[in-house]
Amino acid sequence: MAVIEMERKVTKVGNSLGITLPQEVLKHANIAQGDEIKFTLEKDGTVSFKKYKPLNTEVLEDSIDQDFLDGLQDLFENYDNTLRNLAKR
Repeated sequence: MAVIEMERKVTKVGNSLGITLPQEVLKHANIAQGDEIKFTLEKDGTVSFKKYKPLNTEVLEDSIDQDFLDGLQDLFENYDNTLRNLAKR
């Protein structure tokens, strides 16, 4: 897919600032109304976002520590592509 660039103007929303996202962007990111998103802020000023998918802890036993689950969540969110590439080897 070719790189597509879009511009949006920052607007005032209540006491905050906000932007609207085009349907094409939301569709590309598989994001729908009501979904949660996670922002990643890079040191170079780059901001990215993706759909937030929390771990389904209902299927895990109660004996697993929440800190461990949070660590796994961070691992998958930060190294998802790396782990996928390793799995393909």
